[in-house]
Amino acid sequence: MARRQALLLLLAAACALHGVIATPEEPATPEATLEAEVPPAVATPAAKDRQFRSGAETRPFQAEVSRMMDIIIHSLYSNKDIFLRELISNAADALDKIRFLAITDKSQLGEGDASKLEIRLSVDKDKKMISIRDRGVGMTKEELVNNLGTIARSGTSAFLEQMQKGGDLNLIGQFGVGFYSVYLVADYVEVVTKHNDDKQYIWESKADGSYAISEDAEGEPLGRGTQINIYLKDTAMEYLSEDKLKELVQRYSEFINFPILMLETRTESKEVPVEGEDAAEEKPAEEQSEQEKQKAEEAKEGETVEVDDEDEEEEKKPKTKTVTETITEWKALNDNQALWLRPPGNVSDEEYAKFYKALSKREWEEPLAHTHFKAEGDVEFKAVMFVPPTAPQDLYDNYYGKKPSVKLYVRRVFISDSFEDLLPKWLSFLVGLVDSDTMPLNVSREMLQLHEGLKVIKKKLVRKAIDMIKKLADAEVKAQKEAEEKKEEEAKEEEAGEEKKKAEEAAQAYGKFYSAFGKSLKMGIIEDTSNRRRLLPLLRFYSSKSPDKLASLADYVGRMKEGQKHIYYLVGGSKDEVASSPFVEALEEKGYEVLYMTDPLDEYVMQNVQEFEDKEFANVSKEDLKLAGKDEDEKKREKKQKEEFKPLAKWWQEALGSGAVGAVKVSKRLASTPCVVVSSKYGWSATMERIARSQTLGDNERAKWMRGQRSLEINPRHPLIKEMKAQHEANPESPELKEHAALLFQTCMLESGFVLDDQKDFNTRVFRLLAKDMKVEDLNVPREEPGAEDAEEEAEEEGPPKAVEGSAEAADADAEPAAAAEGVKVQEITLDSAGGTEEVKIEL
Repeated sequence: MARRQALLLLLAAACALHGVIATPEEPATPEATLEAEVPPAVATPAAKDRQFRSGAETRPFQAEVSRMMDIIIHSLYSNKDIFLRELISNAADALDKIRFLAITDKSQLGEGDASKLEIRLSVDKDKKMISIRDRGVGMTKEELVNNLGTIARSGTSAFLEQMQKGGDLNLIGQFGVGFYSVYLVADYVEVVTKHNDDKQYIWESKADGSYAISEDAEGEPLGRGTQINIYLKDTAMEYLSEDKLKELVQRYSEFINFPILMLETRTESKEVPVEGEDAAEEKPAEEQSEQEKQKAEEAKEGETVEVDDEDEEEEKKPKTKTVTETITEWKALNDNQALWLRPPGNVSDEEYAKFYKALSKREWEEPLAHTHFKAEGDVEFKAVMFVPPTAPQDLYDNYYGKKPSVKLYVRRVFISDSFEDLLPKWLSFLVGLVDSDTMPLNVSREMLQLHEGLKVIKKKLVRKAIDMIKKLADAEVKAQKEAEEKKEEEAKEEEAGEEKKKAEEAAQAYGKFYSAFGKSLKMGIIEDTSNRRRLLPLLRFYSSKSPDKLASLADYVGRMKEGQKHIYYLVGGSKDEVASSPFVEALEEKGYEVLYMTDPLDEYVMQNVQEFEDKEFANVSKEDLKLAGKDEDEKKREKKQKEEFKPLAKWWQEALGSGAVGAVKVSKRLASTPCVVVSSKYGWSATMERIARSQTLGDNERAKWMRGQRSLEINPRHPLIKEMKAQHEANPESPELKEHAALLFQTCMLESGFVLDDQKDFNTRVFRLLAKDMKVEDLNVPREEPGAEDAEEEAEEEGPPKAVEGSAEAADADAEPAAAAEGVKVQEITLDSAGGTEEVKIEL
């Protein structure tokens, strides 16, 4: 029996050996899989049942570490993704350390694969495990105990204190507890590490209050560095997805200085030549065509067979088959370089554009401008900021809820993009990055936001952002001047056309920016008191002398008349509305330029600024408008007109009542309009009143108080005003005069942009005026009698009742038309008698 079993075993071994040798010669099917050689990736974990190795030295965690891990594991933590960021950050620190040591001692770095400073990431779905390997400095046994078993100099104490106060767990990455974040997703962790000065050790823990350390004598030698094997919880299986890990690396660690490689597996189908017996194998008889069968028979009989050229060519072509190949390779995940670490002069515009696309995730557009700088002092940091060409759709719909688009990094590790105090709200449209090597992050969110270093960063970022926008504006001005100078010159070379194109692009860049982000600049003037003077030159407006092209305040000042002390402006709903307003008539007639402000924000802007380059702003819709350049004759004429119209003005004010206007004055600003209503100097303008009325939660009582007293200004040269003056002198108590005065006031209220408090009263006056013009004596509508018209309409629709042929009714019906034709009137009268009613027809 034993001999028989031995013989069977020997036979099986021979068959197996024969199978191995014969495998390459066997025909491969289209579904055959070829496994590519995988480079050495990570050390194979020895733990299969997630239990401590036998013989390992077991130790308890320090009490505070156990408390901290208990908080992490059992808390309702909403962002588990940061575990990968923390582990990659630790790996990068280890690589930095060995690189530093290698500067003085090259032997520390080693040779071959050991000298490659990189981080490798792989997934084992069968074991539900993620591995992270670095070729950094590694840890000795003592360092394993100090760094992973005790608090040492980490920020764990600050973290625990913050947790006891009810802190935000989403900021775990801002404390020195990065490694322990692995327990957000793992229930068992192995740390395999090798230091140049020590043996290879394994640290393992299930986060149950203890850990174990043992010498690794069985695993694959690391050479140098650390590998972390993360055995995932059942609730964290999503991290076995390669796409998920790629996303996390690109979000948090894309600018790490060292390559981050991930082991990827993919399948490809390709054609391979058929070799050996497969190439010479004949087709089965049933698969051969009739022509092939005939040629085969003739060849067997020794007859000559003619071979077509096509058949000969087919025989020359090598036979192929389709195989599916499994390819496993390491792929770099962080191909974006930390551009901000390089000097600005060594970075091209193309590189800045590529970096902007990586930051903004907008592959289809390039930035309008950028700034790249390094700040030194108490807080050192590097920053790159970009101006996008278009505004996000929700930029102004959710202005105060919009988060800034500037990311905060510390030593090239992404920390947060939600620090609202990093930039003011009005600059939230910027896209950028700040990287600090000195910012303290082992404090709570509240302390970080109030930290003096963050205030310094914010102040410098704002200054640099304004300078960047100012360069855009200066480039526009420069391009416009050069274009004007070259208008008369003709381009003699081809390069001149390219220069002209660049000049046009530079001239249009700021206009494009202002169209997208002009409101942000105005919000900056309203909110940022310390930078108002820097922002004012960046504003642009249409004006009476520049109706089709936006002009700056500097342009306005350069065109001011001699002796002019004010910058005149008017706020309205549209450019056409402001241009046709009666408030600007006299100013344009006298050659003064008026700025057209058509944005509702302009009202708030002008409430916060008083002057520009020592020139005061003057709203032409407010009282006390001052015009320079009057001669003595003009002053005497105005004084005379005031005296002439003083009785009419006093009567008109009394007729309207004190609640309507505070005063009636002779106007200096009107040319062709009979009168206007102006606001008091510190009261709301007409546009501001409309804005206040449209507020959902507005206070009407407060609005009445804020609008102040209005004044009615009359044009003494207008025919209507002259006629009113004549009628007032003839009969001041005339009802018609009062009617005309009220209607003219209400009409001027509307033309001045105000909303009438009693719209019905105005409509009634207009109807009376129309009735008088159309000679309608009575506007009362006669009352309609119910049922009368309805009965007539029904009689017309239904007609008279049809009579039976041959009856008396039919005879009467025939007689009525004849009588009517002869001019005889027939009337029916119903008589009551004792026996009932009787109808009698009487001819009249």
